[in-house]
Amino acid sequence: MRGRLHAEQVSKDTRMTFPLSIPLLVSKARAELPSDCDVVVIGGGIVGVTTAMFLAEKGLRVTLCEKGVVAGEQSSRNWGWVRQMGRDPAEMPLTMRSLAIWRGMDARIGAETGFRQTGIVYAGYKPRDMASWDGWLAAARNNDLECLLLTGPEAQAMVPGAGRPLKAVLHTPTDGRAEPFVAVPRMADHARRRGVTILENCAVRTVEFSAGRVSGVVTEHGPIATGAVVVAGGVWSRLFLGNLGIDFPQLKIVASVVQVDGVDQGSEMPTGAGDWAYRKRLDGGYTVALRNANAAPILPDNFRLLFEYLPTLASSWRELKLRFNREFFVELAQKRRWSGDEPTAFEASRTLDPAPYVGFNRTALKNLARDVPIFATARPVRHWAGVMDATPDAVPVIDRVGTKPGLFVASGFSGHGFGVGPGAGEMMADMVAGDTPKVDPRPFALSRLRPQYEGDRP
Repeated sequence: MRGRLHAEQVSKDTRMTFPLSIPLLVSKARAELPSDCDVVVIGGGIVGVTTAMFLAEKGLRVTLCEKGVVAGEQSSRNWGWVRQMGRDPAEMPLTMRSLAIWRGMDARIGAETGFRQTGIVYAGYKPRDMASWDGWLAAARNNDLECLLLTGPEAQAMVPGAGRPLKAVLHTPTDGRAEPFVAVPRMADHARRRGVTILENCAVRTVEFSAGRVSGVVTEHGPIATGAVVVAGGVWSRLFLGNLGIDFPQLKIVASVVQVDGVDQGSEMPTGAGDWAYRKRLDGGYTVALRNANAAPILPDNFRLLFEYLPTLASSWRELKLRFNREFFVELAQKRRWSGDEPTAFEASRTLDPAPYVGFNRTALKNLARDVPIFATARPVRHWAGVMDATPDAVPVIDRVGTKPGLFVASGFSGHGFGVGPGAGEMMADMVAGDTPKVDPRPFALSRLRPQYEGDRP
């Protein structure tokens, strides 16, 4: 059921019943709607939460509004990889900065996020698995990122329990992992302690402008006066910005995951091959997914943005499984313009809880047991899915909207948001505060996708 946090689905593949949602750590803290603040952040995922956190550390009065619960959507539903390896070269400096923040996050917030610097491994069994490695190794060297290409017995030793002989592995020792369902809520608790007002079940309906610049927001519970708004709404950002007359290019991709136990002596390092991926969990089990395979729901926006996404589709069509269902008609009937006194889609769907593609997960486990036989004893515990926000070039937007002073966007993370989130939040906070970002923000400019919103720069 849409919007439910504890819905159940009977899996035809396993003949068992699994909760769709993961056991999210939800804070019981409640806050009152403020009359005004310095910055309103829209969206309680990892990017919104860390943006609010860094802004509060700068001494600004921040209100974060989340239509459901903090980390209720993709920020708690991802694989839990915190990686630099394989990132787009444009993202590399930001991912490296983000890893540096992750390493100190537990000390910063005084709580366990599950982060461990374990390293990450990509396993290569055939040439196709390794097709992009040369180009990525060059990018790593250009950014002084340590990355090892291993072959023979050294490669085999990097994947404990491996059966089939490996041709090679790619290894980044400084990468790691964290626990998505606890990390972001605990970051949010830290932000609260630093003075951030966090309003859950409080959808922002629209942004108000005065004399051409941001003057406030209208929430379902009332207005908040502010001079700056950060839209970090994940898959909801396109719909929200469209109501403001901003055509933000972003589509939805659904990724499915399975949690398993019953595996002994597996690797501590997140490991992926061409058709499987796994991560060790703090509870001793593993999170497993079918690598390079996601569902792409056919929605009206797919047709509206078709020509912009054709290059990406041409290069990655093997990784996308197109799906057509009733959501097409739901979104076709969805209002695209509304006023601040009207209920919105954000209130109608508090938390996206899509049905997982259990067949993907079953295939991932089958492939994994083929290559790493210790996973033949894996027992599925829970299946779930999350919806990712993807831009045409798979690189996020972290920028101001030049034509609307006071409005900022951090969205389109294309499945990379959990690992890069703290770095993105820091960059966004620097932009809002008028400080110089630690990393060059130009690769994340909105104008690369929408030149019409460049506007005047400060």
